[in-house]
Amino acid sequence: MRKLWIALTYLVFFLLIAAPLGKMAMGAFSEGFGGFWNALTRPEALHALMMTGLVVIVVTLLNTLFGIMMALYLVRANWIGKRLKGLLNSIVDLPYAVSPVIGGLMIVLLLGPDSTLGAIFEGIGLKIVYAIPGLIIATLFVTFPLMVREVMPVLQEIGSQQEEAASTLGARSWTIFWKVTWPSIRWAVVYGVILTVARSLGEFGAVLVVSGNIMNKTQTATTLVYQDVENFNVTAAGGIALVLAAFSAGLLLLMEWTKRRKEVQ
Repeated sequence: MRKLWIALTYLVFFLLIAAPLGKMAMGAFSEGFGGFWNALTRPEALHALMMTGLVVIVVTLLNTLFGIMMALYLVRANWIGKRLKGLLNSIVDLPYAVSPVIGGLMIVLLLGPDSTLGAIFEGIGLKIVYAIPGLIIATLFVTFPLMVREVMPVLQEIGSQQEEAASTLGARSWTIFWKVTWPSIRWAVVYGVILTVARSLGEFGAVLVVSGNIMNKTQTATTLVYQDVENFNVTAAGGIALVLAAFSAGLLLLMEWTKRRKEVQ
């Protein structure tokens, strides 16, 4: 019976992961390496990859900063009432419960050109929706819980005794964070960064709604894959998708390596 369950597990893994990846790789190289290379070096692909890289960098930086701050507030801030903490905790998990497409729609309704806020921003020369800021906000909405949920359990586990002792000895808040808190949470932050980058690379739904998928302007790698599939350009779509999948797999391997390194230390 045990061998049967093991065989079924491997079968599910093959059908859901290995087989689709293999088929995608075959599609990417269906016209040889030249076709794969041309798919990656065409102008729209280079722009989409550059746009994706820009969004990933900005979102990761913002998510790291505000994710750590939110985790600290939810665990350490005694001035926040339990009910408010519960509400904030629920809001943090909102992207898990809401479809990314709905998240993108909410951003359009709130900051789009037909909204009050959108008109105000456009009046000062800052366009949000169908521009880079909208891509960043949409991706940040989807990835925000990742850092918070990695850091919060560590903060709860280590407690606040060491931080309180440092405060009693006269250490400032910034010194306490870097000397006491940061060494305990740094690996959780590393995991959060890796997950944020991987999730940002693959985000599609919210980005598609907010960006408008404008070629050479707001098109990202995932929306370019969608466009190529719609145009039956399998080689081009497979090439971009294979690069994204390989990069995400590399990030997950890096995460496993950091876990082993942490265990050794």
